[in-house]
Amino acid sequence: MKGKGATAGRTPEGKRSGRYSAPALEKGLDILELLSLRDEGLTQRQLAEQLGRTVGEIYRMLACLVDRGYVTLEKPGDRYFLGTKLFELAHRHPPAQRLLDVALPHLREVARELAQSCHLVVPHHGKGVVIAQEDCPGSLSFAVRMGTPVAPTESASGRVLLAFRDERERADLIAGDAAATKRLEELGDDLARIREQGFCEMVSTRVRGIVDTSYPIMDRAGHAVAALTVPSVERLDIEPAFDRDAVRATLAAAARAVSLEIGLVD
Repeated sequence: MKGKGATAGRTPEGKRSGRYSAPALEKGLDILELLSLRDEGLTQRQLAEQLGRTVGEIYRMLACLVDRGYVTLEKPGDRYFLGTKLFELAHRHPPAQRLLDVALPHLREVARELAQSCHLVVPHHGKGVVIAQEDCPGSLSFAVRMGTPVAPTESASGRVLLAFRDERERADLIAGDAAATKRLEELGDDLARIREQGFCEMVSTRVRGIVDTSYPIMDRAGHAVAALTVPSVERLDIEPAFDRDAVRATLAAAARAVSLEIGLVD
């Protein structure tokens, strides 16, 4: 049972969020989140309509956001766009660095437990990119180098990033690539299955004999901000050579732990 005065907030996607209501704050956040999805900007009336509010309800909030630099008003056309303030705040405490600081110890533990390498992928300019990797202990290893680009539609990491995104965010991730757009349409059922089961496991499309298993690093909205992936190779010098259940359990726990430690989920 909710406490006195507890109501759920709104987002542009119509989702319910949180236990307690802070109407003014929610109104401002709704505006910022909606503008983040509209590269072409929106007029005051369009903002009001898409948020299910009146122009009068958002007028003062927009003026405040413009004054503080979070939103800009461009003329002619009177269209509102995201300002640079959020960018400036993000770079005072770079999220990628925070993600790395938290994730690296977990990558090492995954590699040690599974005797396989693992890597971390984030979306970047129309593809995924490997921002961290850890070799498995011992003399034998298969690993993906840091900085390697990852095709969103043809890799386990990329499909995890796509599966845990809404339609517009998927389009942004593939950056208008015609071939990838067509492929994305073909993967509809696969992405739905990945989202339902919570991970992607597939035979590598680039290296024979490799099975890739990938889990999302999630935020509170249920979106994947990164993918934690193990490219498993069948080793003949250890037993068991490849335990899929162990890979899944270890990766799931590590991805959840990173999400919690970075403050992305409760």
